[in-house]
Amino acid sequence: MASIADSCTVPLIILMALKLQLLLIVRAEPQVPCHFVFGDSLVDNGNNNFLYTQAKVNYPPYGTNFPGGNATGRFSNGENLSDATGKLLGFANYTPPYVTARGKEILQGVNYGSGGAGIRVESGQNLGGRISLDQQLRNHGFTVLRLVALQRNISHTKEYLGKCIYTVAMGSNDYNNNYFMPHHYPTSKMYTPDEYADVLIQQYSQQLESLYDAGARKVAVFGLGLLGCTPAQIYSFGYKNASGCVDKVNDAVALFNERMKPLVDGLNTNLTHAKFIYINTTHIAKEYAGSGGFTVLSTPCCVASLFFGKGQCEPNLHPCSNPQSYIFWDDIHPTEKANKATAERAYMAASPLDSYPMDIRTLALQ
Repeated sequence: MASIADSCTVPLIILMALKLQLLLIVRAEPQVPCHFVFGDSLVDNGNNNFLYTQAKVNYPPYGTNFPGGNATGRFSNGENLSDATGKLLGFANYTPPYVTARGKEILQGVNYGSGGAGIRVESGQNLGGRISLDQQLRNHGFTVLRLVALQRNISHTKEYLGKCIYTVAMGSNDYNNNYFMPHHYPTSKMYTPDEYADVLIQQYSQQLESLYDAGARKVAVFGLGLLGCTPAQIYSFGYKNASGCVDKVNDAVALFNERMKPLVDGLNTNLTHAKFIYINTTHIAKEYAGSGGFTVLSTPCCVASLFFGKGQCEPNLHPCSNPQSYIFWDDIHPTEKANKATAERAYMAASPLDSYPMDIRTLALQ
């Protein structure tokens, strides 16, 4: 299994040119009317603050590099994946979390993300409260009703929703906090890794079709990253392979990711006017790990706890002074710089392997 720093083939000059293009493309006006976000802790921007859960980070040092230096509930030192994507789409304001979104602000989108959430309802239950993808979709249904009430025209609302960008980043907890926790969950005894990937994709397909039924037409689905390279998994297994990661975990995740292209192909073929795309998070991570200026690849920037929140930062302890050199903020989650690196290549692909069949920028223009 390749390490996180392998396969780094994009020269630095190409990445610099890409960043220049991004600066020229991002305009004052949003490229789409709204941005709806579904997912787990990679995109949660405060929904878990009101839950009884270990998957909650509304305390320092989280948010150290966020505007104002406040801990907002984002699982990073600054902006998360959804924040960075929203900015690239031209939105001046952050997409509001579902739990606080009010009035006309929902017209520019809502973030439903929840730390600990999974495709499967039970995933993450070891952490306590979380909002599963099924519940996030139900919450979106309530938002659609609110939009109809605001716009007072069902046909107009359907047309409006069809122009929006939807991003979905889900599945990590179905492995981190389900399949690879045999003392809490039976799934690894019930399914081989190949069978489990099939079960997840089947359920994911139904959930994404449900999102389509609620009006979504332009949907970017993020694949899973190299979960076996996270400090949390390396500590949990007590070893790492020659790759520098836990190959067993990465191999299982690869089976899930291999099914993503057929998944979006099937949805685009079977659903009228559907435009689903796949973001190859694993490939992007391998690329930026080697050419993005990161020097610390497998150690967290903050002092991560072995007990508090399962690898989250210890409260109120000072983090490293140079998070821009680190891929991981805590034992699980990326730094702001790593989040931005993923978002930039998801938005404008630097390689044909970054996205399929198009990138988010092209999707927005459809």
